[in-house]
Amino acid sequence: MKKFWAIYKARNKEFFRDRGTLAWFIIFPVLLVFGFYFLFSRGPSNIFKVGLVNQLESSEAFYQYQHIQFIQYTQIEDALEKLRHHQLDLLVDMNTKNYWINKDSANGYLVEKLLTSMPQSSYQKKIVEGKPIRYVDWVVPGILGMNIMFGCLFGVGFVIVRYRKNGVLKRLKATPLTALEFLSAQVLSRLTITLAVSVLVFIGCNFFLKFIIKGSFIDLLIITALGAISMIALGLLFASRLKSEELAGGLINVVTWPMMLLSGVWFSLEGTPQVIQKVSLIFPLTHFITGARTIMLDGASLIEVAPNVLVLVLTSLLFIILASLIFKWD
Repeated sequence: MKKFWAIYKARNKEFFRDRGTLAWFIIFPVLLVFGFYFLFSRGPSNIFKVGLVNQLESSEAFYQYQHIQFIQYTQIEDALEKLRHHQLDLLVDMNTKNYWINKDSANGYLVEKLLTSMPQSSYQKKIVEGKPIRYVDWVVPGILGMNIMFGCLFGVGFVIVRYRKNGVLKRLKATPLTALEFLSAQVLSRLTITLAVSVLVFIGCNFFLKFIIKGSFIDLLIITALGAISMIALGLLFASRLKSEELAGGLINVVTWPMMLLSGVWFSLEGTPQVIQKVSLIFPLTHFITGARTIMLDGASLIEVAPNVLVLVLTSLLFIILASLIFKWD
């Protein structure tokens, strides 16, 4: 533990003495959160979203309209929850000929008029209520996840490659320190910093913007920690043998950009082709953002997001074990 603790303290001091990196690590997500708040708080989109359950082939005019996005759901409870939060404008069960509308939704009122204006319309109306979710409420887990991703991959992977290039690891090899002890200290150090910054940013932004938080703060903190550990472990895997900072930076970018685009950071993947939704499940960031959003906006517990938690735990263990096995000091 003495060896582990010495490496842990040294890495923390190195990070906090780099004032520029520390400041940017805190300021960048805050700027993104407030930027999206001001840019996307001007009201709903002009594109209507209609959820469908028990989807059937239909030639009715309503289903041929342009500028309406139809999204298929297998569980009506999930679709109703999105309708309550104004994430859907209308929900239609094509089998029972029932439709649900949020009485406070302006878009829902217009889409309902389109549906009921059809000749011989036999749909039965049902009402739901719920508070709308602002885009900033929806996007904040994605912004924090993206910040964690960049901070962990570059803050661990890039730094260890620099250690190897500068000969620091070669000196540490001459000590009784093992690869597992060194890598574990790196994980704990970056985890401490990442959680502290994420909590600080979240609480600071929430003080001004008043996010919708239905779930437990403890559950949100736990899944954030699991997401951070998974990203740190992935960074260690990149850094286990690379000797060039340029190559490390290029490879990390190859991973971070697909994750940023396909993990649901900026927009929902609902309605996208199935192949894209399946590819997104490869990335740990997808499971962190999905789990965090479900806890924050739907009030879910860790048990309810168990598949996401399990993926984060398994990927963390896999990456750390592989990194320890192939780690090279020289």
